[in-house]
Amino acid sequence: MIEKTIAEKAAEAVNALYHANIAAEDFQIEKTNPEFEGDYTLVVFPLARFSKKPPPDTAKEMGEYLVGQMDELSGFSVVKGFLNLSVIESYWVDLFLKIIQEGNYGFAKETEKQPFVIEYSSPNTNKPLHLGHIRNNLLGYSIAEILKANGKNVVKINLINDRGIHICKSMLAWQKWGEGETPESSGLKGDHLIGKYYVLFDQMHKTEIKEMVHRGFTEKDAINEAPLMQEAREMLRKWENADADVLDIWRLMNSWVYEGFNETYKRLGVDFDKTNYESQTYLQGKEIVEEGLEKGVLYKKPDGSVWIDLTDEGLDQKLLLRSDGTSVYMTQDIGTAQRRWDEFRPGKLLYVVGNEQIYHFDVLKKVLKKLGRDWAGIIYHLSYGMVELPHGRMKSREGTVVDADDLMDEMFETARKTTEELGKTDDFSEEEKKSLFQMISLGALKYYILKVDPKKNMLFNPEESIDFNGNTGPFIQYTYARIQSVLRKSEKRIMDLTQHLEKSSIQITSVEKQLIQMINGFPQIVAQAGENYSPALIANYCFDLVKEYNHYYQSTPILKRVEPEVAGFRLVLSHFTGKIIKKSMGLLGIDVPERM
Repeated sequence: MIEKTIAEKAAEAVNALYHANIAAEDFQIEKTNPEFEGDYTLVVFPLARFSKKPPPDTAKEMGEYLVGQMDELSGFSVVKGFLNLSVIESYWVDLFLKIIQEGNYGFAKETEKQPFVIEYSSPNTNKPLHLGHIRNNLLGYSIAEILKANGKNVVKINLINDRGIHICKSMLAWQKWGEGETPESSGLKGDHLIGKYYVLFDQMHKTEIKEMVHRGFTEKDAINEAPLMQEAREMLRKWENADADVLDIWRLMNSWVYEGFNETYKRLGVDFDKTNYESQTYLQGKEIVEEGLEKGVLYKKPDGSVWIDLTDEGLDQKLLLRSDGTSVYMTQDIGTAQRRWDEFRPGKLLYVVGNEQIYHFDVLKKVLKKLGRDWAGIIYHLSYGMVELPHGRMKSREGTVVDADDLMDEMFETARKTTEELGKTDDFSEEEKKSLFQMISLGALKYYILKVDPKKNMLFNPEESIDFNGNTGPFIQYTYARIQSVLRKSEKRIMDLTQHLEKSSIQITSVEKQLIQMINGFPQIVAQAGENYSPALIANYCFDLVKEYNHYYQSTPILKRVEPEVAGFRLVLSHFTGKIIKKSMGLLGIDVPERM
């Protein structure tokens, strides 16, 4: 890249002019601010200590040297301590002609054989997927695609939380009040049916708590000693002791949930290479805890519960096994991490989990390290912020969550209404309309969520996300379709035009240069998104590229009133811009329509 060449020549210039040695990577080179003339800006202030001259004089001397030594530069200007360098027009043409010959531009070949394991989704089998799960799934899937584009050998894993007290709450409520209700008899998806009983348990439990408080119990004691909670704990003990009747109910209800989950995953467009179940990993965690007891790393309290002391790590004491022998989340996560290590020997084990679990993963790494697992350092918690709605937070127990299925239905209807009002589907068949509305609705949902930095909390506004103007998925999808429309109007094949472009006959405009510069930056954006685990970098790059192309489309004739050679170049530039848009959106898990 030319920035590297400029840095290397700048290092050479400092040595020649001021007899000082500076590494090329120490120079600060940025794209020139649009309000000034030039393409790249070299920050000269740090060089004044070598030149012993004011920054503007130093910049002038550096500029004269660089322009004299580099054929790629046509001139320079000085603004205080900033050296703005202009690149010759033919450089950009030559660069573009090289770029369009690359087979899979912007993406690296798979260079790492060591697996990069990424876990996302991780739903509980006591409720359907909701808006928070959507952010988790979209982040996990997109990051996996971005890592693949960076040459990583990615393994995508879903760990289903299919055991524990919360699962028993749904099971107990169905057993007591379900009267044999099934997905078929109720007309509900299996995960929605189970969620209904999870909410019912909470309602009945609150009734018991209220009665007990009225009888003189403290609220804390009432919560723990309420009959329903006692029954749920007993059911969990029976489950861990492999009680046949409890296991039968558990398998039946989980089978309903899995069918519901799979339907939602398919519609959302996410998938996994492997699915693990906590019911298969918690026992391994308990074995490791027993191992830690034998080695004296862990200790047992008089009530039989097992703990680890992390006070020397700046934390507290952490429960690993309850007094009744049942495991906690930490126990099963220890077992799951060990299983991942044994199976894959990964270079990185990345967990996509909300930021409310930052402490949990800090503890997990420290526990594993104390237990002698030197590989604990490969664990990375990608914490993401909460998704809120205009009316506030969601609560599963109280039934105030926004179900993923309901949200996708709402998005579909909004996309249908908005698109039809704009008259964009007048010549579409009903099947084509349905496919387009689905594409637009999911594009709107995914883009709106992924354009936000993962670490930030976000407010999701469904109506705002489906806007054909502004920083939205539909705006980008429409621009891609517009490019395809331009290409269809041409009678020439892009492949033929690409092969016969003559560098000498191409004179580019300032907008075309800007488009080429942005296309040139695509590989770097993909690399940065992989390093930072941030789909937001891809999303906002794509939006900027689309804005620039729309400016180009509005200001520059592409097919009419131009010479055939010029039209040929502009078609190829449009075509390749479309390819980058499609690749970028693909990294976000978003499809783009050929027409709309």
